[in-house]
Amino acid sequence: MKMPVLKIGDLVAKVPIIQGGMGIGVSLHKLASAVANEGGIGVISGVQIGFNEEDFETNTQEANIRALKSEIRKAREASPNGILGVNLLVAMNNYKEAVKAAVEEKINIIISGAGLPSELPSFVKNSDTKIAPVVSSGRAASVISKLWDKRYSYAPDLVIVEGTEAGGHLGFSEEQLKDGNKPLLADIIKDVIEAVKPFSEKYKKNIPIIAAGGIYTGEDIAKHISAGASGVQMATRFVATEECDAHINFKMAYVNSTKDEIVIIKSPVGMPGRAIRNDFIKKIEHEKIKILKCYECLKPCNRMTTNYCISKALIDAVRGNIKDGLIFTGSNSYLINKMSTVKELINELIMEADTVLC
Repeated sequence: MKMPVLKIGDLVAKVPIIQGGMGIGVSLHKLASAVANEGGIGVISGVQIGFNEEDFETNTQEANIRALKSEIRKAREASPNGILGVNLLVAMNNYKEAVKAAVEEKINIIISGAGLPSELPSFVKNSDTKIAPVVSSGRAASVISKLWDKRYSYAPDLVIVEGTEAGGHLGFSEEQLKDGNKPLLADIIKDVIEAVKPFSEKYKKNIPIIAAGGIYTGEDIAKHISAGASGVQMATRFVATEECDAHINFKMAYVNSTKDEIVIIKSPVGMPGRAIRNDFIKKIEHEKIKILKCYECLKPCNRMTTNYCISKALIDAVRGNIKDGLIFTGSNSYLINKMSTVKELINELIMEADTVLC
């Protein structure tokens, strides 16, 4: 047995790997199109995507929508036959506008987490765009499936199951993340498979379950496919590639990181997140960083009470200021010790996975 293809309705990815969306600006059209051209699914992060637009500071939301459309078009031009997606957080203030813009640009897949994408099916009606909620439990998968079924007579086209080892914002409590008895991703996958099974049967459609969080090697991919996943989502591994859209300093922060430097922090919106410990993180542990400009990026954020602006911190990092910026990462970035290309990385993962699956 070799790695299976990933079928999502009428879409078929030759390589069952979804490149995880990484914001701000880490996964844009260059990385997404490179992954899509290798047979995987390339994903653009829509979070504050307009940060390089000239009017971003004064016209943030319009700049974001303009940049989102532009990045999708550039990715499609670079990968005319590839499968492309966007990751749009439900907590984004311009979530609805961003979803509509992505559908207008005929994006293949919209992936949504950081909240309940309760209205998402209504925005893709009469389009070919597939939709995927991000969940961290079978219960969450059941809740969203029941909601979509009742309101829209729609079942998810695929479900991303994110475990405790993922990067960025995490769908677990701080206590769960620090607990020695963390839920295993393989166990969560089984729960989610059972949760969506009734809806798969009702709508007579295959609903692929995608494992995400801490997946680093081809052996990891094989393990989760053997546990019932149809494919995997990987983000961290794609940062140290030539095609990644981030500044080289950001990429080298991954290459040079150590296990002890990867820590759990509290984001301004109250969610735990995983990042590389640097001068910025040391600073926010002891003081509040004055917010000179609010970008109104996330609904739960209150500039009066938060101790730093997450948009500014992430933008600083992706532009190369790795001392004063926030570097989100998965749990295994410390294992990366060199730069590579997307082609080299995917070929390595396929070879490792096939060795285990055969």
